[in-house]
Amino acid sequence: SAMAPGKKITARIKRTLPVKGPQAPTLRELMRWYCLNTNTHGCRRIVVSRGRLRRVIWILLTLSAVGLILWQCALLLKNYYSASVSVTVQFQKLPFPAVTICNINPYKYSAMKDYLSELDKETKKALETFYGFSEGKSKVRRSVDEWNSTGSDFFKQIPLLKFEDFSNTATDLRSGQKRKIEGDVFHKDSSIVNSGDSNDIIGFQLCDANNSSECALYTFSSGVNAIQEWYKLHYMNIMAQIPLETKEKLSYSADDLLLTCFFDGLSCDKRHFTRFHHPLHGNCYIFNSGENGTILSTSTAGSEYGLQVVLYIDEADYNPFLVTSTGAKIIVHDQNEYPFIEDIGTEIETAAATSIGMHFTRSRKLSKPYSDCTETGADIPVENLYNKSYSLQICLHSCFQKAMVDSCGCAQYAQPLPAGAEYCNYKKNPNWMYCYYKLHEKFVKEQLGCQQICKDACSFKEWELTTSIAQWPSTASEDWMLRVLSWDKGQKLNKKLNKTDLANLMVFYKDLNERSISENPTNTIVTLLSNFGGQLGLWMSCSVVCVIEIVEVFFIDSLSIVMRHQWQKAKKWWNNRKGDRSGKPPQAEDLERQGHDNPVCIDEDLPTFNTALRLPLPQDSPLPRTPPPNYSTLRLKTAFTEQLPDTLDVGQH
Repeated sequence: SAMAPGKKITARIKRTLPVKGPQAPTLRELMRWYCLNTNTHGCRRIVVSRGRLRRVIWILLTLSAVGLILWQCALLLKNYYSASVSVTVQFQKLPFPAVTICNINPYKYSAMKDYLSELDKETKKALETFYGFSEGKSKVRRSVDEWNSTGSDFFKQIPLLKFEDFSNTATDLRSGQKRKIEGDVFHKDSSIVNSGDSNDIIGFQLCDANNSSECALYTFSSGVNAIQEWYKLHYMNIMAQIPLETKEKLSYSADDLLLTCFFDGLSCDKRHFTRFHHPLHGNCYIFNSGENGTILSTSTAGSEYGLQVVLYIDEADYNPFLVTSTGAKIIVHDQNEYPFIEDIGTEIETAAATSIGMHFTRSRKLSKPYSDCTETGADIPVENLYNKSYSLQICLHSCFQKAMVDSCGCAQYAQPLPAGAEYCNYKKNPNWMYCYYKLHEKFVKEQLGCQQICKDACSFKEWELTTSIAQWPSTASEDWMLRVLSWDKGQKLNKKLNKTDLANLMVFYKDLNERSISENPTNTIVTLLSNFGGQLGLWMSCSVVCVIEIVEVFFIDSLSIVMRHQWQKAKKWWNNRKGDRSGKPPQAEDLERQGHDNPVCIDEDLPTFNTALRLPLPQDSPLPRTPPPNYSTLRLKTAFTEQLPDTLDVGQH
């Protein structure tokens, strides 16, 4: 069937018209079309400018404008993820924090003697051998065999050693014998003091129970530090084997520690304190713990309206090798926070009145993307072992304890137990000490990954403390005050109190100004988009439509052209391969068409006059001329064979 004339012209236009715009056959033609039709004036000037110099200038100007836009937008984007800090202060009734109080000596030495007798004997023997100390002829003259018979095998395995001239030879302070020492040396003192005599260096050696050649040597420039570290090492082994109920009985009760108590001008007693057992500090007592659901508050600032307690320290019952200072330790914290007394506790002196004034601050940081903090710790892959709200310290301690259980097979004594684990002791875990010291070394050097995993909490409360100390009791009031306190506690103490056994503590708000520190976004998304639009308009006279146009041309259309070319190459290669297999030359319709159909003309509308004029002329055909008219068409033929009678000329009648 013959094609209609209109369709023939449309098909011819589609075959021969040059293709422009998004359907251009090459990237060069697409870029030229974009530069001629875009709203960004710089790109258009590159194409329409006459002269190479002017075109180069416009290219440089356009590229400079694009670079400035990228630079300014990067600054805007960086500024968008920054936060501003705002501080507000308001006067109001403040909740009183929890105050945890511990005796520096964790357990009564008189009650612990049965458990520590062997360890104390070994320690006194080391002091006698190294420093010449003695407590009587009966102890000094005891033979080595007698000490070996009473000492355990564990003390034989890890004795104190004295090193001579930094050589591999060391003297066993327990037996007096010399031995060769091999292994990595770790100096445990924070600052090495040159005492002038290398013989003063003592320490101990830890070896891998599974491989005796793997050893670590820990040295100390101070004999006091060496003996204390060695004592604590054996002390934790012993305490890990004692049940919790027994340890609570061996430590101080609330009646033992607290003599008097006042809060907000009113008397208080042990019922306002909650017992909390700390592995390293024994029984501690928390005032205003909120355990019963009630949190005390204060509406008046000043020392008279805070917490005032008098503590009984009982210095005579201190362990002489475990602690070297006398007094109490306190920490001020939120009711939902764990009291890390060993890390941030404040020590209270005896025979003194310690006043601690507080300023309350509530802080809140923005989480991602503004800072790398966590809201609740739920996104941290570390189990919280403390049953308290998340903090960085809880995460670090829990992470180390988990690594301890995984690497050493048991838990470190100073931290809570993970589920299914037990504390390390040399009877069940003879290798735990070497494993612990090696693991702790990695933790300090940030090689365990805990510091990388754990993050700061986004919101937290902080009490800034200001401490002042005064002599207490005064010389004038010392006699009667000690007599009255002895009378109040006489039935339990059965002795006269000494002022070195007492400590007076006052914790109060210096003012009731609650300071809130919060982070707020510097810019909103509306401000960011407005700034982007200003930069695009300033440097490129461009708008959002222009940005969409750039995305369409440089990403979508360019990608489609590249993919179309690749498809045509693959199709041509496939057709050639089929022709080679069949032995037939490729058909004309299989070859790539040089004249592309114009996809724009996909409708059936007749072409316009302007599009028809754009048809390219044949190369070998002469210019078209107007053909001469067909004169036969000018002849008029009547439709009637006979003339009507009434049309005849009247003159013919």
